[in-house]
Amino acid sequence: MNTSPQWLIPVWPDAPENVAVLCTTRRGGVSPAPYDDGQGGGGLNLGIHVGDLPKRVERNRDILRAELPCEPAWLSQVHGVAVADADKVGLDELPVADASFAKRHGTVCAVLTADCLPVMFADTAGTIVAAAHAGWRGLADGVLQETVRTMREQGAGEVVAWMGPAIGPHQFEVGEDVRQAFLSRAQGDEAALNAAFRPAGAPGKYLADIYALATVVLRRAGVTRVSGGEYCTVSNSGRFYSYRRDGVTGRQASLIWLK
Repeated sequence: MNTSPQWLIPVWPDAPENVAVLCTTRRGGVSPAPYDDGQGGGGLNLGIHVGDLPKRVERNRDILRAELPCEPAWLSQVHGVAVADADKVGLDELPVADASFAKRHGTVCAVLTADCLPVMFADTAGTIVAAAHAGWRGLADGVLQETVRTMREQGAGEVVAWMGPAIGPHQFEVGEDVRQAFLSRAQGDEAALNAAFRPAGAPGKYLADIYALATVVLRRAGVTRVSGGEYCTVSNSGRFYSYRRDGVTGRQASLIWLK
């Protein structure tokens, strides 16, 4: 596989050998500003819904496609909790879902993000993988738990997870409504959830750690082997798209499949 700086290939020690993961960055594409690479070149925007010309997005997707075993199972993401069967996703109509799973070798699960948290899943036997898109609302509502539940329903044993590039804990300012969305579903995790919110200075404002929140949620779902969480999309303008930072911007993809 191409190891160009335009790709992020995660270090995920818990993943089985037959599981492949690739994350795109904003580099290596054909899109101009505001979807560019942040360094004067073309950007690899993969989002068809952000105002970029469709022909440019298709060209960017062709560049990505050359690295993959097949066309990704794209989703129509709505910040919900639905989980699609990527093995059954066609090219004509995208399922309305924020996560997908695959049991067939070569099927590529994919989610698009630009600050929200992408989480990649696999069972340790290497029989099933999944990808989930978790903004704060989907995370609070249970998209990660629903993904794990679906994997187990499909026969998964122990599930491990890797957390991809998302808005970092020093950049994610939120209000009391976001804090309460998690605390109202604490289920005994009040202390850990409270620790993920630091006062931001202004009354009722907090800096939220989406990686810490996801770790609590995953532990609640029985997933204790969790990797990743070291990238901040907002802080690294030369590598990642960020909606919080730029407003109008592109989308990067996180993808996983069984080899």
